[in-house]
Amino acid sequence: MRWWILPILFLTAFEASFAADLIVSANDGKFVRFEGSATYPQPAPSDSLAVIDASVEPPKIVAIVTDIEHTIAGPPQSVAITPDGQLAVIAAPSKYDYTTKKETLGTFLQVVDLSTSPPKQLNRVDIGAHPNGLSINPAGSLLLAATLDGTLKVLKIDGKQLTVVDSIKVSEKRLAGVSFTHDGKAALVSRRDDGGAAVLDTTGPKVVLTKELVSTGIAPYAVDASSEGNLAVIGSVGLAGLPGQSAPGDADVVALVDVSRRPFRTVQFLTVASVPEGVALSPDGKWIVTQSLNGSNLTPSDPGPGRQKLGRIALFSVHDGIAKKINELPSGEASQGVVFAKDNKTVLVQFDVEKFIAVYQIRDGRLSDTGERLKLDAGPVSMRSMPR
Repeated sequence: MRWWILPILFLTAFEASFAADLIVSANDGKFVRFEGSATYPQPAPSDSLAVIDASVEPPKIVAIVTDIEHTIAGPPQSVAITPDGQLAVIAAPSKYDYTTKKETLGTFLQVVDLSTSPPKQLNRVDIGAHPNGLSINPAGSLLLAATLDGTLKVLKIDGKQLTVVDSIKVSEKRLAGVSFTHDGKAALVSRRDDGGAAVLDTTGPKVVLTKELVSTGIAPYAVDASSEGNLAVIGSVGLAGLPGQSAPGDADVVALVDVSRRPFRTVQFLTVASVPEGVALSPDGKWIVTQSLNGSNLTPSDPGPGRQKLGRIALFSVHDGIAKKINELPSGEASQGVVFAKDNKTVLVQFDVEKFIAVYQIRDGRLSDTGERLKLDAGPVSMRSMPR
């Protein structure tokens, strides 16, 4: 395991807990999107994990670990970090065979200790299915992993040890994103192929699948919840997110969900550009940002006018539980995840093709591109902040 450390900026676990706002980005070096097409050119940089401190302005990369296995396949929430900043968990591993030109998906999670100098990979935990979305509860005691076989894996976090304690069958088909609510008492998991989001009760000694379902658009994908306790958002990637289907760059939707009381319910659908890969709520619940592919995942030979060079990032304000669109800006080509810093104004966006993490900010009530870019060797494809 090789680490690149920026020693002046790297934080101890104590400092991370009380000072830093750590965000982790998992990066795929194998995959390169060229004008919408998937390619795997050689030589390829290593997959990697970047640790970002967003408590400073502009945010800075404080550590990079190479030789981490990852993949662009799946929602851009396939990585997680504990609330104390000591552990990172990376999901959705893959390998690419350049001879047979086939990619194989792994069934394990990778656990990285961020508290040591240099940081180190502790172990791999096999969970028996290919993991997609990950979420850690605010107490740092549970990790949920949504998988391709329709099961939700429940892992106990005890210090630096992760152990699978349960496997819950949510669907016979694929799951995508998953997120705990602000208090850690419930979680939402996207049923990508069935539609809707399932609700998990996490108040007792066991995680329980309830009978509640939350309305979404077609192919629900990424999920996020605010710290203030009232709202969650679920992006749906439309027909383009279903097996064997395609879409010509048409509009899609994001569900705004009231999680202040049970049963949870969708209260509004927000129209966004096609394929909202990433969705994020500000910790204070006052802002929503959506990152859409906007046809930049299509090829020039695809029929119709859907192909666009760049994606779109949109800002919505939230007042009295209702969202209103404020403005929209260009983002990167086929960009992926998006997260808020804990200052409620700084937004990080993964520019996969360009191999940057772009920094946006809410200024004077509107989203602005600061022009700051955090350079990476591999394409950033999954991103999560510390649970707040």
